[in-house]
Amino acid sequence: MACSSLVRLNGASSSWIAGQQPVNHRPGLAARFRSRNVSVIRAGSYTDELIKTAKSIASPGRGILAIDESNATCGKRLASIGLDNTETNRQAYRQLLLTTPGLGEYISGAILFEETIYQSTTDGKKFVDCLRDENIVTGIKVDKGLVPLPGSNDESWCQGLDGLDSRSAEYYKQGARFAKWRTVVSIPCGPSALAVTEAAWGLARYAAISQENGLVPIVEPEILLDGDHPIERTLEVAEQVWAEVFYYLAENNVIFEGILLKPSMVTPGAEHKEKASPDTIAKYTLSMLKRRVPPAVPGIMFLSGGQSEVEATLNLNAMNQSPNPWHVSFSYARALQNTVLKTWQGHPENVEAAQKALLVRAKANSLAQLGKYSAEGENEEAKKGMFVKGYTY
Repeated sequence: MACSSLVRLNGASSSWIAGQQPVNHRPGLAARFRSRNVSVIRAGSYTDELIKTAKSIASPGRGILAIDESNATCGKRLASIGLDNTETNRQAYRQLLLTTPGLGEYISGAILFEETIYQSTTDGKKFVDCLRDENIVTGIKVDKGLVPLPGSNDESWCQGLDGLDSRSAEYYKQGARFAKWRTVVSIPCGPSALAVTEAAWGLARYAAISQENGLVPIVEPEILLDGDHPIERTLEVAEQVWAEVFYYLAENNVIFEGILLKPSMVTPGAEHKEKASPDTIAKYTLSMLKRRVPPAVPGIMFLSGGQSEVEATLNLNAMNQSPNPWHVSFSYARALQNTVLKTWQGHPENVEAAQKALLVRAKANSLAQLGKYSAEGENEEAKKGMFVKGYTY
């Protein structure tokens, strides 16, 4: 979607229009505390379980496998290897991934799409049970996708709060123990203060509802790679977004010890003339996180956002060269699956080879989480970028 350049609103707590003074969107701390009593943070009867689940997912040398693509997006992946978008083909691909022997050594959680949490293997074993046998926690995508945000600079907001309480309770019954809600922020589109506030508020409401139903919420305001901006601009926007997110998480009494974050890495825009090194990306990303994320949060599980498989692993490795206040790991989709899909090609005789390819990528990122990864010996396919302008999930 094209972005208008007539009005540009920057910042989470203030905005500007040429010739006017900044407009404040939130009252100051003193005013807020005068207007209400300080509430006690709570998450019902699930508090201890939430903290235990979050710590389990944020365990050394392990990260998250994200296979929560919508059926439409999964169809695009299947089409790339010549397969029709049918439930049978989707089930076959997800079975390949979720029944990989030894996957739990490197993967602590798997995010599923709603269809998948109800599916079973061709032998009748529920996918949730396959994950449990590998000591992998089941997660579930709960948002209902992005739609245009009225009154914004051609930006989006994430829908799905209606009915979320009852859906979350049902997902818990099906075996899910954590949830994911993805909203996006576009730098070429501003971002407007309206879009940032909407993203932060939606994430906070979702997180509170998830915790009330026993699900650890993954908080994901993805700052898209689209654009030709420098890394300094990404840093500026990331700091604004995460400041707003944590403000509203606190306002909604979300327990920080019972959440996980899924941030974008701080990189230049995908169309910027100069690429940043892993060390530079690590420096900017960790600086942003240390300024915005409380140490009470147990885990930072990065999204790959269109980076190549090797890029995503190298950047994660660079961020784990010294101790961090939180578990710094991965929650990758394409950066774990690209080579797997191309190895499989939809042929049953290729399943074992494809599963081995998944273990190769999972182990590489496990080593990166421990700060021990080397790109030596990586094949050329794993080095190919996967950025798609205007990508939809």
